[in-house]
Amino acid sequence: MTPETIDGPGIRLRLSRLEDIPDTTAACSDPLVQHFLPALPSPYTEADARWWITEGAPAAWAGGGAAYTIADRETDRLLGTVGLNDPAPSRQEAAIGYWVAPWARGRGVATAATQTLADQAFASGMHRLELLTVPENIASQRVALAAGFRPEGVRRLASRGRDGERADLLTWARLAGDPPGPAPRLLPDLPDGRLTDGVVELRPRGPQHAEAFYHLQTRPETVAVLVPPEPPRRADIERNCREVQSRWLRDQVANLAIIDASSGTTAGFCQLVLDSPQFHQGMIGYGLLAAWRGRGYATRAVRLLAEWGFAEVQLGRIWADTHAGNVASERVLERAGFRREGRVRGRFPAGDGHRTDSTLFGLLPGDLPELPEAR
Repeated sequence: MTPETIDGPGIRLRLSRLEDIPDTTAACSDPLVQHFLPALPSPYTEADARWWITEGAPAAWAGGGAAYTIADRETDRLLGTVGLNDPAPSRQEAAIGYWVAPWARGRGVATAATQTLADQAFASGMHRLELLTVPENIASQRVALAAGFRPEGVRRLASRGRDGERADLLTWARLAGDPPGPAPRLLPDLPDGRLTDGVVELRPRGPQHAEAFYHLQTRPETVAVLVPPEPPRRADIERNCREVQSRWLRDQVANLAIIDASSGTTAGFCQLVLDSPQFHQGMIGYGLLAAWRGRGYATRAVRLLAEWGFAEVQLGRIWADTHAGNVASERVLERAGFRREGRVRGRFPAGDGHRTDSTLFGLLPGDLPELPEAR
């Protein structure tokens, strides 16, 4: 079904050789490979590499799958591995997996290898390929998208880590009939990785923002509007910040940190939720740390995010709502151009079986005002 050698852009897929033992040992000892492939022996030795080359990889071939070394087209040096796992011939489907050596990262090796093997598999009669990632492996999810795989769903607690902890697995799939090229995205990356008006910057939220996000989420006024109204655990916040960009890549929500442009300090957070993509509609939320309130930063952040939503996400309407009576938040929205549209009865759970109303605001592209000048 698959040949022993396949050439791709800058790479060659070939069978493993005993000459690959030193590089295989070094690559599989890398902390990142060990972290995302907990089934690997630890420590990983040359004996483990020899077993893989002489027994593990041949067994994958014998079982109807494939196990290739990714090699440099010019030097033939090992850059990683890629293979087809869990083949189901009756359904014409399999899973694709890979790892890339530390000396080969940042060169598009994983994407080139995944595309090359997928194209060969489809040409050989395969109908569907799956690619599985844990939510925190953002780099692998970008590879999936670049190789034409689309997000499909979540396998709950299907992955078991080296410490015994279980995690979800995200499913990405590519079909033989899918168009070539990267998978389409509704929520693109920010231009140059940020949005700014000179006073505030919006940058994707990540692990580096965990402390500030925990501080915001545990403030009494924030906890009061959480559902349920309970402060989150620090470990949950840290995991959320490691995984949050995954939801962006899956076209669910763009989560951003609000940064003071002059000092680089985190001032708060905001998000654009793609709640109704078929109607080109999204929802904005925001919150500032106490020390940064009263400076107009929330208005600036909302204005920047809405402008990006209309121009780059191609939304036709953005909405937001506040707890009824939250005057400060209502003023933020009104200064950003949102118009008050009504009151939603019983919108939020309030505990003890009660619910509270919210005030609904809407924004259309023509409603955006000019941003105030930077001071």
